[in-house]
Formats: sequence, structure tokens, C-alpha cells
Amino acid sequence: MSPESPLAAANHGPDGLSDAEAAATLARVGPNTLFVEPRRTLWRLTCEILREPMFLLLLVAGSIYLLLGDVREALLLLGFVLVIVLMTVLQERRTERVLETLRELASPRAVVRRGGVQKTVAATELVPGDIVLIGEGDRVPADGELLMANELSLDESQLSGESVPVRKLAGLAGAGRGAGPGGDDTPFAYAGSQVVQGQGVMRVCATGLETELGKIGKMLGTIEQPISPLQQETRRFVRLLAIYGLVLSLVVLVLYGVTRGNWLAGLLAGITLAMGLLPQEFPVILTVFMALGARRLAHDRVLTRRLNAIETLGQTSVLCVDKTGTLTHNRMAVRQLYADGRSLVVDDALSTLDEPYHELLEYLILASEIDPIDPMERAFHRFGHSYLAGTEHLRPDWALTQEYELTPQLQAMSHGWTAPDRDYYPVASKGAPEAVFDLCHLPEAQCVQLLREVETLAEQGLRVLAVAKARHDGVEWPERQHDFDFEFLGLVGLADPVRTEVPEAIAQCREAGVRLVMITGDYPVTAQAVARQAGIDDALVVSGDRMEQLDDAALRDVVRQAEVFARVRPHQKLRLVEALKANGDVVAMTGDGVNDAPALRAAHIGIAMGRRGTQVAREAAALILLDDNFTAIVAAMRQGRRIYDNLVKAVTYVIAVHVPLIGLTVVPLLLGWPLLLAPAHVVFLELVIDPVGSIVFENEAAHPRVMRRPPRRVGEPLFSPRRLALSVWQGGVLFVGVLALYAAAMRLGSGTEAARSMAFQTLVMGNLGLVFRNRHRGALRQEQNRALWWVVGLTLAMLLLVTQLAPLAALFHFGPVTPWQYLYCLLAAGVIYLLAGWVRQSPDPIGY
Repeated sequence: MSPESPLAAANHGPDGLSDAEAAATLARVGPNTLFVEPRRTLWRLTCEILREPMFLLLLVAGSIYLLLGDVREALLLLGFVLVIVLMTVLQERRTERVLETLRELASPRAVVRRGGVQKTVAATELVPGDIVLIGEGDRVPADGELLMANELSLDESQLSGESVPVRKLAGLAGAGRGAGPGGDDTPFAYAGSQVVQGQGVMRVCATGLETELGKIGKMLGTIEQPISPLQQETRRFVRLLAIYGLVLSLVVLVLYGVTRGNWLAGLLAGITLAMGLLPQEFPVILTVFMALGARRLAHDRVLTRRLNAIETLGQTSVLCVDKTGTLTHNRMAVRQLYADGRSLVVDDALSTLDEPYHELLEYLILASEIDPIDPMERAFHRFGHSYLAGTEHLRPDWALTQEYELTPQLQAMSHGWTAPDRDYYPVASKGAPEAVFDLCHLPEAQCVQLLREVETLAEQGLRVLAVAKARHDGVEWPERQHDFDFEFLGLVGLADPVRTEVPEAIAQCREAGVRLVMITGDYPVTAQAVARQAGIDDALVVSGDRMEQLDDAALRDVVRQAEVFARVRPHQKLRLVEALKANGDVVAMTGDGVNDAPALRAAHIGIAMGRRGTQVAREAAALILLDDNFTAIVAAMRQGRRIYDNLVKAVTYVIAVHVPLIGLTVVPLLLGWPLLLAPAHVVFLELVIDPVGSIVFENEAAHPRVMRRPPRRVGEPLFSPRRLALSVWQGGVLFVGVLALYAAAMRLGSGTEAARSMAFQTLVMGNLGLVFRNRHRGALRQEQNRALWWVVGLTLAMLLLVTQLAPLAALFHFGPVTPWQYLYCLLAAGVIYLLAGWVRQSPDPIGY
């Protein structure tokens, strides 16, 4: 390049940085990478599990048994700890591996000039000062100023929200990075944009977290991830029961030590009570419910990054959707044609075109690139080849001879062609309507009439281009497009079409009581048209400029009414989400661009598009739609509501089965009887309760009307007084029945160990009876839940092993039981089942 070229104006000249300079700068500023959340290591995960109170109690109980010389009991408890820890770690690591498969591990590449040599390097190695070459199809790897631009257009929709590519011009070196993405004729390129047309040379100004893309990444790090309402309620309930459990356990310890003189055994009795009181099942059930829910969502091609978002979906009252790439395809398509004074709407029913439209399409294609990347020009080729197939208007044998670029002064471009079947050069032009009208020298009256047509199309949210043709008879091509005698052919209206599944999905959301709010960076007219097509209320459209004039209180009032927000910048999307949350709404936010990421992180549930979505958006989101299918959001909401409904059943059951654990630990002590339960018995029951409360109830099918009722109210307690009363009644019946059987067995001379065995078997069978009592569909329609029968079968098999296999029975201090005693246990369990049903769930606690 000559010293006068734009490239020579760069600070480091045409040769760019040397390898040594690049390496030194890389060491100083760091790699060109964005914000990524840290991953939990296996060691950290294991430590988190072992800090749980239940595991600490088991470890203390095992240590006490060692002090007492009972090695078998100690090993049994420690074995339980090992099994539970391994199961939990494997589940967590499996979830992490699923998430890792989604990450884009391949680093993009960049073409640079270093030391006068053009080379390809990893984009992560770029540094400020590098000279980078970009061309059609490339992803811009960093922020920079353009030193040269040849018909360069960039798709900045991931940053600005505008679906239409923007035109770029070369600027002066040292101009900086401008005001930000969006808008035509700027000399700046931004990381994450895609080159859709032309070529360019840029000098890197910023990399990594200093780019516009990286600034959004840094913003994500400052946003605290909200805790789900259910998590907050569960934590409060667990904390309250833990306090009561500690006080009662100390009372049992003192009572046992004073009355029986054995303080170590008293400590074991206190630990047994604490284990029976601690509701450690609730975190386990929540985790299992969410993990299994995530697996179900994965079948619908929805990946769950944060499990607690699933249950929050059932409480979602507002769904904020991004337009570009979420409601629409982010792919331009021809929607209307105007030629010879007639307008034609393009829809699925259109099969053929009249002749005037044939010529319009012919020259529209001729004015476009032969193998385009620009989404508009690709739309022209798709449409033209579909409707001109078999006609003489497709010109594969014509050769492109002359090109006239679009300029700020004249926003139109023209192509001159060599046509073997003609004695002149056909010329095709397309561009902004005003520019093409000017090229055609149309009379003022015709221009006014055509501009009205253009306004009509624009009000429908269409981007309008005009098309013209000319002929060149000479040898030398003129320097300007104005030197041709153009003839106006017509207008073409394009739109980013709404996805076909979106209107139905939005209608389902409305039926479920979920309000839809569209937030986009596009223009208000376009946003209003898309909202109308999608089924969103477009009566009030609020622009980003209007939002800037509102304080937080006024914005909260506006978001109660408006459902369409246009020309919104990333920080404004974040303000909208925060305003909705301040109004008491549970907010889900969908999006695919980097500009959506802060709002995705701040929302209760962030939902990113997996196929077209950026890595930053996926990192910020809680759910990822792998197929970009908007209907999957409805499926996810359905799953969230089903999970909450089944969680109500599981919680009712779990609280109920803790009541007899408490009573059977304390009452024998108060009455001076031999203790019925030891830590090993409680752990065995926990191994039954956890899978029953999680797997069985989680596997319950959704109610048929689950998506025909409004979301549950914000603040509606999971542990309501009515549900607690029902649990206490069921648990009280189970406690009284088991205690009565235990007392009767000892009075009839069965012996302590045989009586303990009978009581324990009745307790386990009574637990299974409560499972049937708490199922929504009752006990007679069990065929739909196969997991129930697996759990029942495995539980009874384990019960037979620990009661009939002599070595295991000795570990649990069980004695032999006769067939008649088995019959008494079955009869007692049946009576407990019947009595537990006297207090019914009416009205249904779930709300049907």
C-alpha cells in the first residue's frame, strides 16, 4: 500500500505490531476473552455436601458408637454417609457435564498483519494496536476503528437489537470507538458483529472486557443472582425447625442423662431426635425435583443451567421477550411488492406473480451480490428463484461488469451487466426510495404519490427499497450513477418475519395468566407491527428515549400498562426488568443477543436462545432453548407448575412422616420404655423418605387444567397452616398406631427386639400408605406412575432384608417375627391408612 493509503495512517503503519510487541501487550492487558462464570470443583462440591447438618450428625453419632465400642453401628452410619455423598456428587457432576457440552470450546480466528506479514491467529491473542482484516462471513473479533472499508456492512443485531445490517465507512486513525453499536456510516466495528457484505481493515482499540461486548459481561458480574421465592421459604422453615430440634434434643439429652445416668447414650438419643426433626429432605427433594424436571425439559430441547429457575417458572407473571431472534427469525423476507401502480401482499397463499412483478424481481436480483451474505440480498435471491423459476427473468449467463457503491450522498447501488443476448449493457439499481426516485428524475407529483406508498409500507414495520433499471450503450462506463437514464420499476417491502409458532404460544401464555412484554432495540413502527402479528398489545409503545425521561417510580407505573418497548438499550432493558420486579411480578426474560444479557441475569428466569444466541447470553441465562423454539417456553412453564403442584404433595408427605419420628423417640423415653429408634433406624427411614418424596411425587402427571389457571400468588406459602395441619393429622395417626402396636407387642410378651421389629415394619408400611393418601388422583389410579411401584417394591424388599437377614437384623436390633405378627402389622397399617384419610385435602391445596 502507498504511504497515502488509510492503512499507513495507523499508529504502527502498514506492518502492524511485531510479534514481540503483541506478546508484551498480551501479557499486560490479558487475553481477548469475556466474562465466564467459575465452575465448582469436585472438592468444593464435596465439602459443601459434608457441611450439611444431617451429615455432621451422622459423623458425630458414628464417633460416639466408636467410643462405646460398637464398631458395627459406627461403620453402618459411616457407610450411609458415604452412599449419600456419592449419590449427590454424581448427580451434581452429571449436571455440570451436561452444561459443559453446550459451551463453544472452539476459539474464533482472526487474520492480522504483524511485522509486515499476514497471518491467522486465535482471536484470544488479539491486542490493542493489531491490524485486522475482515471480510464477508467473518465475526468481528474485537472493537476497532476502520482504516479501510469497501462496501462494508455489519450485522450488529446481537449488540444493538436492529435486525437490519448497518453500513460502515473508513475514518481517521485515532478516532476512538464512537458512541456505540447501531446506525449507518460510522467508522467503528464492534466485537461480536458479523460482516454481511464487503471487506475492511481495522485497528484494534479494545479487547476482552474493555470491548462493548465485554462491558456487558462485566455488568453481569455486578448483578446478584436472585434467590427463588421457594428457596427463601424453605430456608426459613428449615431454620425454624432446626432451632426447635436443637432445643428438644438438648432436653432429651439432659432427661436421659439425669433419669438413666448414661450421658453418652443420652447424646445418642438427642442425636436421634435431631435427625428425626431436621427437615434435610426439603433441600434434597428440591434438588431432585429440579434435576428431574431439567431432564424432562431436555427432552423438549430446553437446557437448564440453574435448577431453581424451574419452580419459579410456575410463578411467572410477566414474560419479557426480545423481538429480534426470539419472536422473529432474525432473517429478512420479502413481504410486499409494488409495481405498475399495484400492491401485492406476499403470503403463503401466493403461488404466481404477474409480469410487472417479474421484471421488478429480475432487476432486484441483478442489483444484488451474486453470492450474498447480507440477509436482505439473500431474501431477494430466495424469493426471486422461487417465483421466477422457469421464466426468462433469471440470468445465469449474464456477467457482472461494473459496480457502483452505495455512498452517504447517494444511498443506492447499481450493477452493470454484460448480456450475451442484448446489444447493450443492462444496469440494475436498488436503494432507499428517495435516492432511486432521484436517479429516475421522477416528477414531483409521482414522487409524492410513491412516498405515500412508502409510508404505508413502513407503518406495517417493513423496510422499503426501490428498484430501477437503465441501459448503457457506450464503451466507457460513467463515473456516477446519475449519468444513467433510469426507469422506475417498483418498491419492495421486507420484514423480519414472526416465527409461525409464536402467536399460539403467546395465546397459551395469556390463557395461563402470564402477561407478555416485548422489549426490542428496533424502531417503534417495526416493534408495533411485530407485536400486532404476534398477538401482543401494541396500543402503547414506549421508546428508550421516553424511558430516559422517567424516574424509577414513573417507570414502574408505565410498565403496568405498556407491553411494547422500542429502541431500548441494554441498561434500559435492565431497568425494565427491575421495574417489573419492584411491582411484585415474577419476571421471565427471553433473548439471544449480548444486549439482552444483563436483563437475562437480573430476571427471576433468564431464557436464552441456544442456536442463534451468543455465548454471553447463554452464560447469563437460567434456561436455554436449544432449538430456538418459542413454544418450548410454554412447555417449561407447564413443567414449572407441575413441579410446584407435586412439591405440595411431597412436602405434605414429608412433614407427616417426621411426626412419628419425633414421637417415637421422645414418648418411650418419657414412659421409661426401651428406646424404639436409633440413628441407624432414622437413616434407613430417610433413605426411604427421600426417594418416595422426590421420585414418586415428582413423577406425577400434570393436572389437565394446569395451564388454565393464573400463576400462584407472589408470597403464597408452601408451608401454609392448612397443609401443616393436614401433615400433623396424618403423622399423628401414624405415630399413635405404631406406638399402640409397640406397647401391645411388649405387653403380650413378644420381647423388646421383636416389638421393635413389628413397630418398625408398621412404620415403613404406614409411610407407604401416606404416599397413596397424598397423591392427587387418589389410591385407585396408580397405573400412570410407574415410579411408585418401583419404590414400593424396593422399599418392601429392603424391609425384608433388614428384618429377616440375621446379620442385618442384628445391626438394627430386630428380633424374629411370626406370620401372625406380620398380619397384625398389615392390619395396623391398613387402619392407619383409613384414619389418615378422614381429614381430606378439600378444598384441594393446589388450587383446582
